[in-house]
Amino acid sequence: MRTITLIIIHCSAVRPGQQSSAQDIDRWHKARGWKGIGYHYVVRRDGTVESGRPLEQVGSHCRYHNRHSIGVCYEGGLNEAGQFADTRTPEQKRAMRLLITALCKRFPRALVVGHHDLNHMKACPCFDAVKEYDQQRP
Repeated sequence: MRTITLIIIHCSAVRPGQQSSAQDIDRWHKARGWKGIGYHYVVRRDGTVESGRPLEQVGSHCRYHNRHSIGVCYEGGLNEAGQFADTRTPEQKRAMRLLITALCKRFPRALVVGHHDLNHMKACPCFDAVKEYDQQRP
């Protein structure tokens, strides 16, 4: 298994009426010339957690940090007007908390950060992931 030092939170940057399943994102990423979905997990609006790339494989979700990270993406991130916003549903928040808690137990040295924390040009994930998940560590 790879050495994991970061769990990076992302949004899929879709509006409330649009969907972004792991299958959708896989198709989008392949269209960009990638091997496939760059995230390891996608959390849907109903709280369903879908698998993306296997954890053993390096992701493609945060330049310069892929080799030692896990990418978690939630469906959403844009409001009806197409502006960046925290659009997570209560089901997504619950599912993300459970997933991140499990990942932190498996990778106790990993820090949980938002994509924005590593690339200030990005708004993603549209909330303060460091603050929200600070207590998830074992």
